[in-house]
Amino acid sequence: MKRKIKQESRYRRHKRVRAKIFGTARRPRLCVFRSNRHIWTQLIDDEKGKTIIAVSDLEIGQKTKSKKQKAKKPSFAKAIKNKEEKRAGKIALAYEVGKLIAKKALENKIEKVVFDRGGYKYHGRVKALAEGAREAGLKF
Repeated sequence: MKRKIKQESRYRRHKRVRAKIFGTARRPRLCVFRSNRHIWTQLIDDEKGKTIIAVSDLEIGQKTKSKKQKAKKPSFAKAIKNKEEKRAGKIALAYEVGKLIAKKALENKIEKVVFDRGGYKYHGRVKALAEGAREAGLKF
């Protein structure tokens, strides 16, 4: 029952956010969806109703599996020293997804986007994805 209430409140927040933002071909909407395991993001042109670019953490997971590298969580002492090492697990993957979508967007000559957090609070994985995209060169 509690899960249903959370989903409904997220859906209401999402409708509120979507009423205010709109993506165009020049400035597409950067839409975020997250589940308990994964995170997806898309650049959407709302005028045509088309997805321009889509990226998920599954793509990044395939790259690390092919290199046979496992992401290790940093110790607490190291996490305090370096901001980059502070991200671990799903938050680190979300950050990498943000960097990857920004890289693909810049290849397609898209520099500015409208951020659609999908009804999620701007915290944790959603925030990490946005920071990664900003650092890689996208402007919100």
